[in-house]
Amino acid sequence: MEKIDLPPLGPADLPLSLLEMGCSGRFELISQPIACGQPLHPQSTLPHGLPPISPDLRMEVEKRFLRDPEWLPIHDTDSAFHKFLKLAQRDRQVDSLLRCTASPLHSGLSVVRDPTTGMLLDFTEVLLEDTGLSAKNSLSLQRPPGPPSESLRGSNTNYPFLPGGMEELTLEQIKKKTEAEEDIDFENGLLTVAPGLKAGMDFTDRDTKTSAGEVNLLSLLSTFDDIIDTRPEGEEGEGGKKSSDVPKIPRTNSLEALGIKESAPPPSTAAGSSAGPSEGGKGKEGEQEAEKKKWAIPVDISSPCNDFYKRIPEPAFKWPFELDGFQKQAVLRLEAHDSVFVAAHTSAGKTVVAEYAIALSQKHMTRTIYTSPIKALSNQKFRDFKNTFGDVGLLTGDVQLNPEASCLIMTTEILRSMLYNGSEVIRDLEWVIFDEVHYINDAERGVVWEEVLIMLPDHVSIILLSATVPNALEFSEWIGRIKKRPIYVISTVKRPVPLEHHLYTGNSTKTQKELFLLVDSAGNFLTKGYYAAVEAKKERTSKHAQSFGAKGSSQSTTATQDRAVWLALLHFLSQRQQTPVVAFTFSRSRCDENARSLSSMDLTSSVEKSEIHSFFQKSLSRLRGGDRQLPQILLMRDLLKRGIAVHHSGILPILKEVIEMLFSRGLVKVLFATETFAMGVNMPARTVVFDSIRKHDGTGFRNLLPGEYIQMAGRAGRRGLDATGTVIILCKSGVHDMGELHVMMLGKPTVLQSQFRLTYTMILNLLRVEALQVTDMMRRSFSESHRDTQAHERRITQLKQQLASLPPFETEGQLADILPYYHTLTELRITCESLQRAVLESVSGLKALSVGRVVVVNNAQHCNALGVILQVSSDSVNRTFTALILCEKGNEEMGAEPPKTRPLPHLYSTALFIPEGPCSHTVQKLKLQDISAITVKTLKVIPERIIDNYNKRQQHRFRLDPPGQAISTATQELLRLAEANPEGVTTLDPVNDLQLKAVEVVEGSLRVRALQESLKDFGCVHCPTFSEQFTRVQERMTVQEELDKLLFLVSDQSLSLLPEYHQRIKVLQALNYIDASGAVQLKGRVACQISSHELLLTELLFENTLSPLAPEESAALLSCLVFTQNTQTVPHITSTLQESIDRVLSLAQRIGELQKDCGIAQTAEDFVAQFKFGLTEVVYCWARGMPFSEIAQLTDVQEGTVVRCIQRLDEVLREVRQAACIVGDSVLGNKMERASLAIRRDIVFTASLYTH
Repeated sequence: MEKIDLPPLGPADLPLSLLEMGCSGRFELISQPIACGQPLHPQSTLPHGLPPISPDLRMEVEKRFLRDPEWLPIHDTDSAFHKFLKLAQRDRQVDSLLRCTASPLHSGLSVVRDPTTGMLLDFTEVLLEDTGLSAKNSLSLQRPPGPPSESLRGSNTNYPFLPGGMEELTLEQIKKKTEAEEDIDFENGLLTVAPGLKAGMDFTDRDTKTSAGEVNLLSLLSTFDDIIDTRPEGEEGEGGKKSSDVPKIPRTNSLEALGIKESAPPPSTAAGSSAGPSEGGKGKEGEQEAEKKKWAIPVDISSPCNDFYKRIPEPAFKWPFELDGFQKQAVLRLEAHDSVFVAAHTSAGKTVVAEYAIALSQKHMTRTIYTSPIKALSNQKFRDFKNTFGDVGLLTGDVQLNPEASCLIMTTEILRSMLYNGSEVIRDLEWVIFDEVHYINDAERGVVWEEVLIMLPDHVSIILLSATVPNALEFSEWIGRIKKRPIYVISTVKRPVPLEHHLYTGNSTKTQKELFLLVDSAGNFLTKGYYAAVEAKKERTSKHAQSFGAKGSSQSTTATQDRAVWLALLHFLSQRQQTPVVAFTFSRSRCDENARSLSSMDLTSSVEKSEIHSFFQKSLSRLRGGDRQLPQILLMRDLLKRGIAVHHSGILPILKEVIEMLFSRGLVKVLFATETFAMGVNMPARTVVFDSIRKHDGTGFRNLLPGEYIQMAGRAGRRGLDATGTVIILCKSGVHDMGELHVMMLGKPTVLQSQFRLTYTMILNLLRVEALQVTDMMRRSFSESHRDTQAHERRITQLKQQLASLPPFETEGQLADILPYYHTLTELRITCESLQRAVLESVSGLKALSVGRVVVVNNAQHCNALGVILQVSSDSVNRTFTALILCEKGNEEMGAEPPKTRPLPHLYSTALFIPEGPCSHTVQKLKLQDISAITVKTLKVIPERIIDNYNKRQQHRFRLDPPGQAISTATQELLRLAEANPEGVTTLDPVNDLQLKAVEVVEGSLRVRALQESLKDFGCVHCPTFSEQFTRVQERMTVQEELDKLLFLVSDQSLSLLPEYHQRIKVLQALNYIDASGAVQLKGRVACQISSHELLLTELLFENTLSPLAPEESAALLSCLVFTQNTQTVPHITSTLQESIDRVLSLAQRIGELQKDCGIAQTAEDFVAQFKFGLTEVVYCWARGMPFSEIAQLTDVQEGTVVRCIQRLDEVLREVRQAACIVGDSVLGNKMERASLAIRRDIVFTASLYTH
């Protein structure tokens, strides 16, 4: 390398130089000025530089990053050092090295006072418990608060607070031993009491008097109590019958002579016979106790609440009107700090309950959280509560206003993340109000409600507000059970403003009055009105057919016909002063068309026009000039001036708010809206019109459900303004089917159903906290609410006691194989039953079971008795067979005690029943399961005569008559058949005779034959005591089987979602989000930050897909996570963006295939199909600064949808930014920040009118 002469140092150069000290890699700074003309300081203390060594990792890193030519020029180290200082500039604070956080105090001072005077006497030091708690290691509310920056949203390294109903194990509980564990006492009693037994043998000589010691009277009495208790209540009157069961207490002068030991268990009842009734007694007590403990308590709102003002002399909030009964009941419950579920009709005034809770929490200096399912509803409530209470904050995805307020309004998703992240707000929380709880039925987001309800701590009371739902009690019972607190259920009986439902068939000025009442305000369905509508429609159709020739009536109507119907109806309604009208239309394009078609209609006065104009201009003044000229805004301005408006998700949010505000002022006379308008937006109208009663629900067209119809129709009728609300259904192409209308108007609303499903975020959030199990969450979900674990636990205890009291059975000698014998018999019984069911459900089987067929009967009364079928019922569900059956004389009656035969004898003995004494008969109705075999024989019988004769002889006066000829003949025939074939009559083989070729039947019949063969090899049947021992085995095994079943039901193995949980765990382990032991890794911590599509987004982060992209390209790429519609337009995008899209799709394909391999039902194609790239170009251009009016031209997606997607995209960018911080990728974090700033502008992020 040639030598370069450096210029001499000038006055601008600082006199600094670096000197390398030896081989250690240390540098020293030389700051002495160099005299003019002197050479520079040497670079190193070694004459020839550093000796060659193999480079270590640190050197490599230094070489690549610190000595890179861009960073450090080789020769001018001085200027490079200055550059380095500029990059790493920071103020040195030496003091900070000396500061450290104070360690928590382990003790405190307690005051000792004089109990009488209260004078201070002394201080004592008390040790404090739980001093090492923090948000990173404890679920307890005793832990100290975290840093202020985390107080609102919490942190994803925090533990949540302990959810209510999930008790933490105390030290005492841990110390308490399980039933299996026991300390063996080697000092006392080991020779007399065997380990595991409570009492032992007493070897002391009874005759010798023991010295009088201390006697524990209480233990003595308790022992007597047990003895008294063992007699069931029912036996008290029976006197001496059972007195032999009660152990006799010997008479004695001294208590010690009784020799009753404290440890002796209560004397168990002698035999199984008396154990039965006492068990029953216990069972009844248990049932009563279970009935007492109902968590959901219905409140009777019909009873007047006269002492309301006595009970609450100073209410926390006063209204200018008198409260309804249900509102007063709710307020009383809130004052008692109870949780309530208010299921009330639309416009009944549920908000009163929420307002009182907010006022109470302000009075108590606590906080309330109000959650709603929709952002628009949150904004509205913010405005309403802000005007009422003042101290109100709002937290939604993109807005955070006044977060330290006492009442916070937020979406349910934000509350969920606050609960998982241990937000400090939860400490001060007194109430959580869930509005529109019926939204829990939403397939996509319903799970969030369940998670929040499960995760809320114990000190928080719950208020649930909902439209009327049929299963409010069941839902409240579930919440009460998981929270271990009563929930008071308050529901209204009827609407405050009753509704009248009409059909409308008019379509011109001539027929505009064709309005037919279908359901009156009392709720009666009037068929007269229905037929009148059909008649009116038919007459017009036939006239049309006469003049223009018959034409196939099509279901759909043309735009011109629609317009005629709407014009006729709206003229009619405005004449009758029936405005404002909400017209529900289940298609956005149809809403727009209908509104546009009314160009000739003007419904506002000049005063109203000027009011609308000034409000419109004022509201849009905050928009940029270009945005004010958007086609949608100009169109809406024109419509609004004439009193017409459109409200659906494609409308710009700011326009929607303008329309809502004008509507609530009564300036919008006709509003064409989709279903979302009915969801929570509290805007009642005078009249509601249904354009159609069919809607598309994402999979296909269907009629409206009663719940949906009621929710929308409920917008009709303004309280205090209208006597009744009018609901009109348009009959455009024809009158709807009467049955469908009846179901829709008067049917039961949809029940609340669990939409609980496992998400990766939920699993990871729970896995990072050792004390919380995902199975706990699953067990407490509403989908598992049918599991009444407490009742099962009680029954398990009873069964265990019952098992202990049953006599043991012998398994010695000949009886060694009695248990296998029992199991073989049980399998044979089950196989026979399923085979029998298949035969009797088949056509050929039922054909064989016709009148005159001889069958073998086995039930409680008969064992292998022959019978002949007389009659077959026509009921195909519970088919019964009337049959004449052989029996012993005296055993004709069904109620007679069945003979004590060996248990299940018909299975191992085909020997037919032959009466020992005189033969008799009975006629009985048999169920399918009573017929154990169909024989090949048939008899000629006269069924009517037999049945009539038998029924006649059942009457008292004919009881002693001899049986008729027909019965005698049939009985004799059956007896002859039984005597001729004592070992059994040939039966019809299901496979060969009945031609049943189903796999189950063939396998079943082969298995039955094999099992019957194997029964012959058992030796236990030859034992003389077999019968008695087998009864014992059967008793014991019946109890054991029930116990096993219940133990399975209370275990986690019976959870319906458990297999899916294991599959998802496999996916997380394969992707390295958790390790083999279930500990959450770095990738898992990142995924916890992300609310939706967490796997894909985390993988994108870790694969550096976003690194090569510019900020606007990153935003465009991530739009696939928030956009869900299909578009027709093909986006034009840059090549780098196209490559990234391909990478995202291949990544999604990989995750989809991995999920499929791990057993998750979703296919890889379905997983990939959720990501839609229709808005990439739109977002890219928006982030680069293109005006909104031009963006709208790039796509066929409506403006409102574009705005909503970009707003949600901002939330995704924020999540990615937080995730980048966790990973430590500041470059990506900055990029996301820049992308976020680029899209947060103009009309898309105009502040809501409700919040300003």
